Amino acid sequence: MNAVWIDEAPAAADATANSLKIERETHKLEKRLCRQVGQAIVDYNMIEEGDKVMVCVSGGKDSYALLDILLKLKARAPIHFDIVAVNLDQKQPGFPEEVLPKYLSDLGVDFHIENQDTYSIVKRVIPEGKTTCGLCSRLRRGILYRVADELGATKVALGHHRDDMLQTFFLNMFFAAKLKSMPPKLVSDDGKHIVIRPLAYVAEKDTVRWAQHREFPIIPCTLCGSQENLQRKQVGEMLREWDRKYPGRIENMFNAMQNVVPSHLLDGTLHDFKGLKATGVADENGDKAFDTPSYDLLSQAPAALRIVQG
Repeated sequence: MNAVWIDEAPAAADATANSLKIERETHKLEKRLCRQVGQAIVDYNMIEEGDKVMVCVSGGKDSYALLDILLKLKARAPIHFDIVAVNLDQKQPGFPEEVLPKYLSDLGVDFHIENQDTYSIVKRVIPEGKTTCGLCSRLRRGILYRVADELGATKVALGHHRDDMLQTFFLNMFFAAKLKSMPPKLVSDDGKHIVIRPLAYVAEKDTVRWAQHREFPIIPCTLCGSQENLQRKQVGEMLREWDRKYPGRIENMFNAMQNVVPSHLLDGTLHDFKGLKATGVADENGDKAFDTPSYDLLSQAPAALRIVQG
């Protein structure tokens, strides 16, 4: 009998300690998500007094997380803004159309379900085996902008996160020969809407963890979810592999997109290379901008090669 009690007591203590650890980590995650979303909103002036923010909810982890965190921030924000959740039911076979209305009703948030059969259009137009995302996203975008007009929304919020932005950057560099990504805030194609991405600073692994904690009723995309050879998926795996092998690299790459030096690239429309002239004034962005910042090259050079300044 004593042996049983000796065995069970540590197990109970371990379970309690583990539960407390999970609770602490979840609390830290919530604080981080709220802080990062709040910081992105402030940095790019995404939401202003009196805005009506249309949050596009697809049924995926990221859009659920976006709505969840925005509702938390709305409750404590120093300004007033309204939120309306919008889902576009594209009539994909097997789509559980009752899931989102029930979830949003239980949440107590204003919402609108837009029913449009874009699935049939995409399947009719795109040959079997070809990527459907391009046409699907264009159709979806046009419908959502129309709905934003009808609902009187002043901002359209999308659930793209930091990893989506990095993936887009590399996709454009590899396949479109452009240094271009998803901006945190932009004017829509028709010039009528402001599109915002409040999850711009949030890592995908955090939306995964938050979705698990909140037990969101995830709805998979049956239209494109099975396209395993998508270039975006391949680039995403490349980034995840880098993150595993070289911790910190993802953060550095993302920060680099916020620290662009046009004078050290090749775009003549952003920097006047043709009109460049020597001024005789030292420029901290000159040649030494190429030096590795982690160590002092000058101190390691032979004395005869050192340039004496002063």
